[in-house]
Amino acid sequence: MIELVATTSGISSSGTGVPLRELVLVGSTATAVTFLATSLVRVFAIRVGAVAVPRARDVHVIPTPRLGGIGMFLGAVAAIALAAQLPALNRGFAYTPDMMAVIVSGLVIVLVGVIDDRWGLDALTKFVGQLTAAGVLVIMGVSWNVIYIPFGNIGTLTLDPLQAGLLTVVITVATINAINFVDGLDGLAAGLGLIAALAICLFSLGQLRDLGGDSSSYPPALITIALAGACLGFLPHNFSPARIFMGDSGAMLIGLMLAAASTSASGRRAPNAYGTADVFTLLSPLILVAAIMFIPMLDMLMAVVRRTRAGVGFYTPDKMHLHHRLLEIGHSQSRVALLIYLWVGVLALSVSASTVVPLRVVGPIFATGLLVALTFTFLPRIVAVFRGSPAGHPPA
Repeated sequence: MIELVATTSGISSSGTGVPLRELVLVGSTATAVTFLATSLVRVFAIRVGAVAVPRARDVHVIPTPRLGGIGMFLGAVAAIALAAQLPALNRGFAYTPDMMAVIVSGLVIVLVGVIDDRWGLDALTKFVGQLTAAGVLVIMGVSWNVIYIPFGNIGTLTLDPLQAGLLTVVITVATINAINFVDGLDGLAAGLGLIAALAICLFSLGQLRDLGGDSSSYPPALITIALAGACLGFLPHNFSPARIFMGDSGAMLIGLMLAAASTSASGRRAPNAYGTADVFTLLSPLILVAAIMFIPMLDMLMAVVRRTRAGVGFYTPDKMHLHHRLLEIGHSQSRVALLIYLWVGVLALSVSASTVVPLRVVGPIFATGLLVALTFTFLPRIVAVFRGSPAGHPPA
């Protein structure tokens, strides 16, 4: 094979550099396979009756097929299979169990989602399925083993196997449900998955560069580029007006792969990898996970508090999620999705960029992004005030 050598900023496609061209090829494969497979899955979903009939709390108005997660899973698996055959990327398979763990646990969560999309599952059974998929990750070797604590004299907190497994399961199940909770609008979960995957991928590329191509830095980059490609390939089918929903099979898959990639990128990095002087770099894995999942987790937390105060189960559906509130302000479905993309993108990409770009550069960009996000979020109310019409109901 002819080895392709770098060019830009010392980044290369061979040796200990960053294999950008190969990663682009892997992501493009996931996009193409997902896009084509989803068309077939849509026909299959209609034939087997896996169709979402509009309910009072839904925002779609016509029956729409589900099971889009099958196409996304096929795209991700095809991309990972291709990566295993590329000499520049197969180091991510030779020394760590992460890739196979993601495929097996991904299959488990997709099967649980398919059953729920077609026949429906009660909350407890679905939760057990999520625990099983997270447990598969842990059993196959993907665990959050170390945590850096800058306060006091603790430094690095090394977890024993039981603690590591429990923490990994908690993070994984929480991430799965956060994405699943926010999946209530055309294109929303796929777009968030794309942004989050790219953010973790950018962080992983920084690790590859800083650690000289260490094999442990390959899996999170491969997992996230495969997920990003799958989300991108699904979006043309799912953006408003959606022709197919990803269903729980897709939303839970996104959450699982994000949790696995975050654990792989963040849960095994000891302080001596960078030097204890660089506190932000040491903390950035945890900050990155928090930034990526902040909006979905906030929505999930608000839903749990709201439903508990109302005296109903935390899993009881309602029409008061973040996207519902933005619709009430006066945004269209497509604008709500783009707004949430903007918020998550500003948070996640700013943290990722700060690991490879000086903070003095990222800071102003982050502040500007927040200002833009706030302005566009409340723009309908601002316009309504100037026009003298009720907020959320601008004149025709």
